[in-house]
Amino acid sequence: MAFDGLFIHSLLTDLSDQLLEGRLSKIYQPFNSDLVLVFRKNRKNQQLLISANPEYPRLYLTKESFSNPDVAPLFVMVLRKYLEGSVLKGISQVGLSRIVNFSFSNRNELGDEMDLVLSVELMGRHSNVILYDAGSGKIIDLLKRINPDENRARLLLPKATYELPPLTPGINGFTLTETEFDQLKKKYPEASDLAKEMDGLDGDDRKELTGYLEDDYSYESFKTFYSHFDRPKAYVLLTPKHKRRIYTYLPYHLDMTLESSDSDLNKALDDFYSYQANRDWVKQRSQQVERVVKNETKKLSKKLKKLEAQLDSAENSEDLRISGELLTAYLNQVKPGMERIDLPNYYEENKPMTIKLDPALSPQRNAQKYFKRYKKMRDSIKHVTEQIEITESTLHYLDSVQTEIDNAEPEDVEAIKEELIAQGYLKQEQKRRRRPKLTEKSLHKFKLTSGKTVLVGKNNLQNDWLTLKKADKNYYWFHVKNIPGSHCILEDTHPTESDIQEAAEIAAYFSKAKNSAHVPVDYIQVKRIKKPNGAKPGFVIYTGQKSIEVTPEAEEIMAKKA
Repeated sequence: MAFDGLFIHSLLTDLSDQLLEGRLSKIYQPFNSDLVLVFRKNRKNQQLLISANPEYPRLYLTKESFSNPDVAPLFVMVLRKYLEGSVLKGISQVGLSRIVNFSFSNRNELGDEMDLVLSVELMGRHSNVILYDAGSGKIIDLLKRINPDENRARLLLPKATYELPPLTPGINGFTLTETEFDQLKKKYPEASDLAKEMDGLDGDDRKELTGYLEDDYSYESFKTFYSHFDRPKAYVLLTPKHKRRIYTYLPYHLDMTLESSDSDLNKALDDFYSYQANRDWVKQRSQQVERVVKNETKKLSKKLKKLEAQLDSAENSEDLRISGELLTAYLNQVKPGMERIDLPNYYEENKPMTIKLDPALSPQRNAQKYFKRYKKMRDSIKHVTEQIEITESTLHYLDSVQTEIDNAEPEDVEAIKEELIAQGYLKQEQKRRRRPKLTEKSLHKFKLTSGKTVLVGKNNLQNDWLTLKKADKNYYWFHVKNIPGSHCILEDTHPTESDIQEAAEIAAYFSKAKNSAHVPVDYIQVKRIKKPNGAKPGFVIYTGQKSIEVTPEAEEIMAKKA
């Protein structure tokens, strides 16, 4: 279920109690499409997330911690000027559309009272957040300024008059009387036809309402369906293709499996969108990093293929030596100006071998040319082999960086950038802040069932620091076998089988194999770990390890996070 009209109706019944008459104390924009508004009410702070993300626009109260950018975007500066310190006087939905208006009361620089509206339009790729003056209707500013050529339905620029977007009219099920329902029932004898006329429903809601009415085509059944949205709860369900969806009621007529439920809708929304939002925020922040990694990987993969072909040619260059020997042995048969000659190959029972010749060279020079090419090819084997090893090592390193990005949280991306700058893949930015000192707070921290601690590096620089400097030499080190992943340290010198199992599951989860089953994980005491001179960050060698196969379960692992 998307943020359709009925979902928003449900959410506002909860938001109104918690935010109305609250004072707006802080505003910031952590990411391009997201705003965070902090309200102060009853000595408590309530953090409202508003997202105009085109894929899943949304709003709800969140406990997520966000970093406030050093430089505020223009829209945030405007919001701070007009709304900071104002009181929220009203929250209303435009009919059953996906538009929510937050009405504020504030005073301007002259002390005159101002009524302002922050309109949140949760309409897919047309989503926007618009601040306008309630008295004059003039737009003050908006999150996404739209060129008139891109939207001819209305003008979305500062100083233009605010107009509602074109809305498809429908029937409001919350205000429909029994008499009106009976008239509609006569007009639409098929329940599905009536469901299509209702406003604020997405596809799933229409199916569910149709199911209710097909079971009992009555006003009572109709009102039963709509009553769910006046006392909402949260239900997370799985589709047959294992996609997660959240509803404010428990649907009975949809082919889905209940995963979880929660009486707190805002908390459930926070949990539901937390993972996907994190991935999107990481994606936004890591675009430059990921582009560099992908481009370098593409170039090195091509280079590796050429090197392997070159090595194959060098290792199969015996024909060059044989051609030179045959030309020398049968030199009297080679005439100047010949382009090729067939000579008996005494290495293969005198079978004829065709040898190409340069007609501009003498017979002796043709033979010498083959010997030189052979020597050059044989001499290149060592160099090419070394280049292949270096290229494969670099590809493995870049693969580990991609794994870091895949497992990163928004605040981890800067550390990954620093790593690539140190390795020369990214240029040092001017006036760049000093690299933060590595501490235990930088790492992931988990508590096992036994109460023992597991520390996990988030990137290769942290992996090196954790394993080679931070960890006690008698603690145990865990890492997936032959696959990019985080270094994990179990802070214990005599772990039990259960400790090893749990620590290995954590190591498997923070690796490229996080979604796989039967993942092999190596473990060994830290004192057996060595780092070769000149090795890339995160690369270590070890011997004498033991291994265990585990299947990481995300929910169980993240429940252990300290």
